[in-house]
Amino acid sequence: MREFAYTRAAEAATAVAEIRDDAKFLGGGTNLVDLMKLGVETPARLVDVRRLPGTIDDTGDGCLRIDASVPNSVVAADPRIRERYPFVAQALLSGASGQLRNLATTGGNLLQRTRCVYFMDVTKPCNKREPGTGCPAREGDHANLAILGWSESCVATHPSDFAVPLVALDARVHVQDARGARVVPLDELHRLPGDEPHRDTVLEPGELVTAVELPPLPFARRSAYRKVRERASFSFAVVSVAAALDVVDGTVREARLALGGVAHKPWRCRAAEAVLEGAPATAQTFARAADAELAAARPLRDNAHKVPIARNTICTLLAELAALP
Repeated sequence: MREFAYTRAAEAATAVAEIRDDAKFLGGGTNLVDLMKLGVETPARLVDVRRLPGTIDDTGDGCLRIDASVPNSVVAADPRIRERYPFVAQALLSGASGQLRNLATTGGNLLQRTRCVYFMDVTKPCNKREPGTGCPAREGDHANLAILGWSESCVATHPSDFAVPLVALDARVHVQDARGARVVPLDELHRLPGDEPHRDTVLEPGELVTAVELPPLPFARRSAYRKVRERASFSFAVVSVAAALDVVDGTVREARLALGGVAHKPWRCRAAEAVLEGAPATAQTFARAADAELAAARPLRDNAHKVPIARNTICTLLAELAALP
């Protein structure tokens, strides 16, 4: 690991003022420090934002605001999260060990980088790490990489579990830099790779995530997160599904659905939601919804298994939420 300067910030304004000369914000460090050890990330300066004020607050308009420095374990244990948004708590609890959840922060979780083996290995070419060098994953080890939204430049997947239900919720991300503050819809925060796979998000250099805002969604109380992985302990998702369902008299009044482990960003299932809304809450409807979403899938040579896994997980989770026999 190369030498770097270190600064600790007590407030957001101080933190963004310190970002210069190839600096990075440091939250829990559960991703960034690993990448620094591998030589993937080589910042000249770290600005520690872990000690910024961190609370979970009701905003008065039904929203719940989570400061970016709040640890994942605190979010997962908060009774308001468990009651109003159970799939958020479930996603966090499936994401890592208890020790990692105690360190990992709300903002850092959303900004973690792909675990593609070519990205993590500095001896290999990788367009995400070094633009223009190529994407060996397309013909190489890609069994757990993207089936949706990938490009010729990159087939990596986004690793966050937490981000998947947040996308389904239409959560909003508050960011700040030296020029001021803005709000980014979470579904627009992460990018598909296109021809710029090195850009994970739409954040500008020096922008700091300060909070995540969960909007009111009463039927999210009827929600769940399901993660399919190669082993039960701390693996990244092969496929994950976040779903919330509003069923009245056997008809789906509204639905929210998102996938993880299948694309360069958390994948909002708008095609499936369109099929579900106003339709009978039956196994046949759920299968049609899954098929509508996965019609756009383009599996690679060794990851076609993700398509039936995604389909079956969507159908099973929706059936459970609808309390079907």
